[in-house]
Amino acid sequence: MTLSRTWIKSSYTGNDNNCVELSLTEFEAAIRDSKQPNGPVLAFTPSAFSRFLRFLRTIR
Repeated sequence: MTLSRTWIKSSYTGNDNNCVELSLTEFEAAIRDSKQPNGPVLAFTPSAFSRFLRFLRTIR
């Protein structure tokens, strides 16, 4: 089964298209490289994604 996702591009995207894209649903948060739309996807449950974001904020 293939998932149909709607991807949102980061607002920090420059003209070189060097960014990540995010797809959010009730059950999943997924991230991919905008330069490789058919490449790998990093998927999280909503609670794991929240923990991932909190972690990223601690290493900034």
